[in-house]
Amino acid sequence: MTTLSDSQIQQAQATVPGPRTEVPLPEDTEAAAIVAESATVEDGARVGAGAQVWDQSVVRAGADVGAGTILGRGVYIGPGVRLGERCKVQNQALVYEPAVLGDGVFIGPAVVLTNDTFPRAVTPDGRLKGAEDWVAVGVTIDEGAAVGARAVCVAPVHIGRWASVAAGAVVTRDVPDHALVVGVPARQVGWVGRAGVPLVETAPDTFSCPRTGTTYVVTDGALVEITENDNEEKN
Repeated sequence: MTTLSDSQIQQAQATVPGPRTEVPLPEDTEAAAIVAESATVEDGARVGAGAQVWDQSVVRAGADVGAGTILGRGVYIGPGVRLGERCKVQNQALVYEPAVLGDGVFIGPAVVLTNDTFPRAVTPDGRLKGAEDWVAVGVTIDEGAAVGARAVCVAPVHIGRWASVAAGAVVTRDVPDHALVVGVPARQVGWVGRAGVPLVETAPDTFSCPRTGTTYVVTDGALVEITENDNEEKN
């Protein structure tokens, strides 16, 4: 693994939330969803309590938007897509079916989650392709992960818990939990904690979050958070 440079850290933190998605969540988690007049929520779509769907966004039939989730301006959520609770999907992001996002996932402005491994507009004989001519495959993003502005995730990649994808990256391979990936194609350059800040190595295979002070260790190639209970057992 390469050492994280200052420029890579800046790239990883470059995503700036759009202004319309900064509306505070209602304190009452049972509050009705907010849907802008210009937004389209098709029959058969579900928008959870306290969710917000802003201008010109489209939520297709069969999609499920979790409670407290915010969809910014011009967002597209494909039919059957599942979004967890308290997600933030920023302006102009395109989430194609059958993507599945866990709770607390961040999708930056103009991010694209694809769903066609071998895209073509027409069949080999020149006929316009229909739904029966291809099989949609989805991107899976686990709890707390973040995808930076204008990144592209090529299905069927799987992005692990609390991982971070830098702005402009193109993800073509699975991303482990807590990994920080940058570039085209995306490659891992470090680790991040729950706060999203790159971790600092304090000892071989031991890392600390400069924001929260949480300790993490690498075990069998995977980053594991050390809890207070873990420390008590060691003592």
